[in-house]
Amino acid sequence: MVSNQFGMSMDTFSKAESLKKRLWFTLIALIIYRIGSFIPIPGVDASVLTSMFSGQNSGILGMFDMFTGGALSRMAILALNIMPYISASIIMQLLSAVSPELKALRDSGTVGAQKINQYTRYLTVIICVVQAYGIAAGLENMTSGGAAAVINPGFFFRFSTVVTLTGGAMFVVWLGDQITQRGVGQGTSLIIFAGIIANLPSALTKTADLGAVGQISPVGIVMLLAIAIGAIAAIAFFEQAERRVLVHYPKRGGAGMGAQQNSSYLPLKINTSDVIPPIFASSILLMPATIAQFASSGAGPEWLQVMLRHLQHGAPTYMIVYALLIVFFAFFYTAVVFNPEDTAENLKKSGGYIPGIRPGVQTAQHMDFILTRLTVLGAFYLVVLCLLPDFLIVKMSVPFYLGGTTLLIVCNVIMKTMAQIQSELIAYQYESVLKKVNKNKRFR
Repeated sequence: MVSNQFGMSMDTFSKAESLKKRLWFTLIALIIYRIGSFIPIPGVDASVLTSMFSGQNSGILGMFDMFTGGALSRMAILALNIMPYISASIIMQLLSAVSPELKALRDSGTVGAQKINQYTRYLTVIICVVQAYGIAAGLENMTSGGAAAVINPGFFFRFSTVVTLTGGAMFVVWLGDQITQRGVGQGTSLIIFAGIIANLPSALTKTADLGAVGQISPVGIVMLLAIAIGAIAAIAFFEQAERRVLVHYPKRGGAGMGAQQNSSYLPLKINTSDVIPPIFASSILLMPATIAQFASSGAGPEWLQVMLRHLQHGAPTYMIVYALLIVFFAFFYTAVVFNPEDTAENLKKSGGYIPGIRPGVQTAQHMDFILTRLTVLGAFYLVVLCLLPDFLIVKMSVPFYLGGTTLLIVCNVIMKTMAQIQSELIAYQYESVLKKVNKNKRFR
């Protein structure tokens, strides 16, 4: 049965020309993105940057460099990557929760969403300019072995760096939109996914080297493999787990209709926020520290050096702040994407009700109670999964790439992309069947 279904899927895929064009577009767009991550900004000595990043594999810069696919360590034109857009999205969502005007704009439908998206892009440009100028100023202070990172420092270098990095970040945002509209999958997630996957060979090589020199024992490598498999299994379970709330609707039609036709389920996911909390938390936690580390270049105020030490992976302060941010964004984003009051009102208007619960306010309170318990469980799952790499770094000195945050992003992107491809194949199968039926009717 499995082989027959696989054969039918492959046969359907070979005939689905539209899907193949979307896949090719996605692949070409990701290749263009990867090419851009290797083009350096003008006026920078790459050897100095390489020596500086060599000791930052598990630090703040190493974490940010992992999300950019190595573009930051190469100081490429796409070094800022998609992170400024994510930071702008965080700010806009926070403002939408406290500003009545933005909340009304968000709830006004497609036009309001387009307007908020436009404001988000304007804010992205501002964040890019600030971050790019901080990086340019920090690069002028960097030296390694007496050699300066910037060949000709000055106003022209700072201006060209700001323009280049800002343009590169906005190009990545535009490319992500094109993937979402014309390709397969969610463009922003696929860009982060491509950056993580690009580091897979080097991460495996580093792990093998640690095993070869005896820094990680064979038992340790087996434990790492078991932890990775267990984390993937946990991700697959929690991302697909949901609480189904039974909803009854009034009968329509004749008396012969069964009660099953008047009932449905409202699915509530355990992890409603998906990968948003760890990405948002990483963006907020790492960006200020990254700019500070660029600006200080190993020499600066004592309070700045203390802050950088406390924000290193494995530090208790870092893990506590990271966990609190994940919990906060898990609850915040769940409240943004699912409003119990609106859902209860929509059920009331359509005549639906939850058995044993009165429509209206009590229905909203009941769903809020269920959603709060699910979010607590989902937030705990995200915290355990995302703090796993820090414990591995401290105990076993493994590359951070092998941790739970990256596994969560990779598994989520793969599952959602495969689900979209599967839905496209099913739609194509239905379309083919309908064409055959219509053709037979015309023939008859």
